[in-house]
Amino acid sequence: MNDDIRSLRRSASTLTTIAIFVIAYFARDLILPIMLGFLFALTLSPINRFLQRKGLPAGLSAAFLILMATASIGSVVYFAGDTVRSWTDDAPNIARELQNKLSGVQEAIDAVKDASSQVEEMTAAPAEGPQEVVVQQPGLLNSAVTAVASSATSIGVALILALFLLASGDLFYVKLVQAFPKLSEKKKALSTVYDIERRVSGYLLTITVINAGLGLAVFAALWLVGLEYAYIWGIAAFLLNYLPILGGVIGTLLVAVHAVIFFDSLSYALLAPIVYQALTSIEAQFVTPYLIGKRLELNIVAVFLTVVLWAWLWGFAGALVAVPFLLVFKVVCDKVDRLNVIGNFLGAADDTGKQLS
Repeated sequence: MNDDIRSLRRSASTLTTIAIFVIAYFARDLILPIMLGFLFALTLSPINRFLQRKGLPAGLSAAFLILMATASIGSVVYFAGDTVRSWTDDAPNIARELQNKLSGVQEAIDAVKDASSQVEEMTAAPAEGPQEVVVQQPGLLNSAVTAVASSATSIGVALILALFLLASGDLFYVKLVQAFPKLSEKKKALSTVYDIERRVSGYLLTITVINAGLGLAVFAALWLVGLEYAYIWGIAAFLLNYLPILGGVIGTLLVAVHAVIFFDSLSYALLAPIVYQALTSIEAQFVTPYLIGKRLELNIVAVFLTVVLWAWLWGFAGALVAVPFLLVFKVVCDKVDRLNVIGNFLGAADDTGKQLS
């Protein structure tokens, strides 16, 4: 009988997990702004508390911080928007120019493709298949406009939610305590929430400062190399560095493409992506571990798999929220006895998996 109950519980847990991911996939437009709002609020909560201790009312301090965040986002869009939009409109010409610059490499690739096609034709049996129907995909411009509109809406909703969360002060904690009947449960719930806030806000605030420094370093280095629009790549480095592991690789590839198009010498063009990769590697190997330290005690394999999973579910936005989500999940696992095994697996090599005090 007990075995049947345990089997039913495991089945129910499996079905619940699948249902959560299915809901997350189809309800992205609803869930993503809410998650971003909480992350904005967590990032700004230490500054918000500091301003309140200085005598500024909660509502005013929250409005000031959200106004500053909105101005920062608006500045990024203002400085980078026109250039990125022009690149998007000129994408076919950029692709042709890149193909011309890499004609030697392309010829080698085409030769390999031709040889592979000949082998397939020699080995494949002739067969009459049904006529293939090709569905025309929406244009690049339409897709870009749709993505920008969706992102703007999500960020707007997230900022408004963050404003309400910051302005409410300790109301959320009071309501949480009231939701549990026993004193021990109240203490444990409050301890869990405080731990989540401390770790996630500490990580997000610190990584934001690190990313800003990396962006300035990339801008200065690429400007010295002579690459045009160096400030765009500084902004890109700031944003892409929120994406663990993959962000540096993506930025390096994008800089490489732009450098190959801009510089006449292919060998000199390689200097720009080398500089970009070197700066991101120094940041990842030395700066971030030194400044963050124990705030991010996570298994690197778990981080990578989580980033891949959320990128598959929600695209680039999902990859950005993957690590904060994993931090929250690990804190919950450390606090709940039945989930300690999962928390121990998610921890770093020197993490004992014990509950935090």
